[in-house]
Amino acid sequence: MSFSYLKNKFKKKKEEGAEKEDNVEIIKLDELENTEEEEKEDTKREEEMLTQVMTRINEIENDIPRIKVSIDTLKSQIQELREEMDKLNKTIKDVMMLYEVVSQEVNPFKDQERDNPLVNEIHNLAKQVEELRTELTQIKSDLRLLATHGINIDELIYDVLEEGEL
Repeated sequence: MSFSYLKNKFKKKKEEGAEKEDNVEIIKLDELENTEEEEKEDTKREEEMLTQVMTRINEIENDIPRIKVSIDTLKSQIQELREEMDKLNKTIKDVMMLYEVVSQEVNPFKDQERDNPLVNEIHNLAKQVEELRTELTQIKSDLRLLATHGINIDELIYDVLEEGEL
């Protein structure tokens, strides 16, 4: 309802008291005509708004599949970037470890007493290789001893394998 409509309505009520009852009925008919016109305008506005909302909803519904495809593409690209970053991190760690090994004896700022984990690992592997070499030489000497005493090595291996299965 507009301000002018309310203003006219109150003016007419004041005039009603002064005028006869016939005039009151005429004002009411005028009011009804005005309200019907306003209602028609309101319904037109509501229909226009409704059509605008519906078209916008349709546009959004049409955009949703494209947005989903874009999101999936972005997810795969992000995953690829993560994998590349992991590879780069691993490469950087390898380079840093190599630098540690190379510069350990040359670097005057490096604390010589502190053990490098990579060097320790290399020393441990060297010890294990040496232990394996001694075990192999012991096995060779044992096999030579058994062969010189006339023991059938094939039967011995077969017997040991049979006992292991039981």
